[in-house]
Amino acid sequence: MMTLVRHLSNYAAYHRDPRNVATHFVGIPLIVVGTAALLARPSVTLFGLTLSPLVFVAAAAAGFYLALDRRYGAVLTALLGLAGWAGISLAAGPTGSWLLGSAGLFVGGWALQFVGHALEGRKPAFVDDLIGLLIGPLFLVAEASFALGLRRELRDEIEARLEVTRTRPLPAR
Repeated sequence: MMTLVRHLSNYAAYHRDPRNVATHFVGIPLIVVGTAALLARPSVTLFGLTLSPLVFVAAAAAGFYLALDRRYGAVLTALLGLAGWAGISLAAGPTGSWLLGSAGLFVGGWALQFVGHALEGRKPAFVDDLIGLLIGPLFLVAEASFALGLRRELRDEIEARLEVTRTRPLPAR
C-alpha cells in the first residue's frame, strides 16, 4: 500500500492552482453525497438490518482511510457518515426526487471538477490512477488541516516531494 505522503503528493501534483482546489472543495462533497444517495436506495433487509451498497462502499472507504492514517481516517469516517446520512435522506424521498437530486449532485460536482481542471490546465489525477477517486476527499481534509496550521511536517514533506518532481517534465496532457 502506498504511503499517505505518496498518495497526497501524487494527487497534489495535479492540483496546484488555487482555483482548481477551490472547485474541488465544492465539487468533491457534491459527488460524495450524490454517490451516497444513489447507493442508498437499493437495499435489502436481513435480520432486521437494512443493508444497501452504501453501507459496504462507505465501510470499505473508511477502512482504506483509517489504514492510511488514523487521524485523517477518523475525520473522513465521520464525513462519510454525514454524507451517508444526507444520501439516505435524499433516497427516502419519491423516486423522481431521489434520481433528480442525486444525479444532479453527482453531475454538478463533476462539472465543477472539470472546470477546475480546465483552469489548472491539467487532466484529473484519476485519469492516470483510479485511486485518485478515493484520494480526493483525503486531499480536501489534508488541505483543510494545513490551512488550520495542523500537520505541518506532513505538508512540508509533500511540498518537498513536489519540488523534486517539478524538475522533471510534466506528463503529457
